[in-house]
Amino acid sequence: MRSEFWYAVLVTVLLLFALPAMAGQDGDTTVEGVQIAQFDDDEIWDDSGQIITEKLDREDAQVSDPLKGWNYFWFTFNDAMYRGVLEPVAQGYAFIIPERPRGWVRNFFTNLMYPVRFVGCVMQGKFDSAGMETSKFIINSTIGLGGLADLTEGRKTVRPIATGEEDMGQSFGRWGIGNGPYLVWPFLGPSTLRDSVGSVGDYFLTPTSYLNPWYWSVAAKSYDRINRLTFEFGRYESLTDSSVDPYAAVRDAYIKLRAKKVRE
Repeated sequence: MRSEFWYAVLVTVLLLFALPAMAGQDGDTTVEGVQIAQFDDDEIWDDSGQIITEKLDREDAQVSDPLKGWNYFWFTFNDAMYRGVLEPVAQGYAFIIPERPRGWVRNFFTNLMYPVRFVGCVMQGKFDSAGMETSKFIINSTIGLGGLADLTEGRKTVRPIATGEEDMGQSFGRWGIGNGPYLVWPFLGPSTLRDSVGSVGDYFLTPTSYLNPWYWSVAAKSYDRINRLTFEFGRYESLTDSSVDPYAAVRDAYIKLRAKKVRE
């Protein structure tokens, strides 16, 4: 945990130095020499695997890319790590472990992330969603055997309540803070300056961040990522292999997905 803590501190310091650049980008994404993401392609998936077909406001779905050299280097590194390490490990894991136990593991880690969702809902004034998330957490943590079972999945509420899938980056977007520059982090993948600041806050709200020693925290988060990947095989490949510019395809997909989440 100690190394992750200092990593989070380092990211925070770097982002604080970059905040002036963020302020300069908001509302002005037509700076000369800055590449702008395009959104003519609707073949982008949300977290549940559904294709995003709705049109987003172009202003909300724009991002500048002034650090393309840095971003492209880490995109290439992450892509090699995904194809050479992460995906083969996940395929082997899925071959050994049946889908149902993997679903239990996914439910457990999703339930564990309740603090991030709750705080994100409260920060956006979505108190109904915060209450719903609290109810789901209590039910799944008790009757659902510590979150292994999602007893609330597919059940309808008495009245429609907005999704509670929130985080700090979405909250900042809801407050009107722009994306800032597009960023790619080693191992963590695509982000923006706004979402990177939010992810530091999310780190301190994530229970597995406090596992001691630190390598248990890294192991738990890595296992969660590998387990989730077994339900997402083919998405990344479909996006990148069918694209002339995989880097731009991933960047545009990320920005479009985040714009959709902020608007919801």
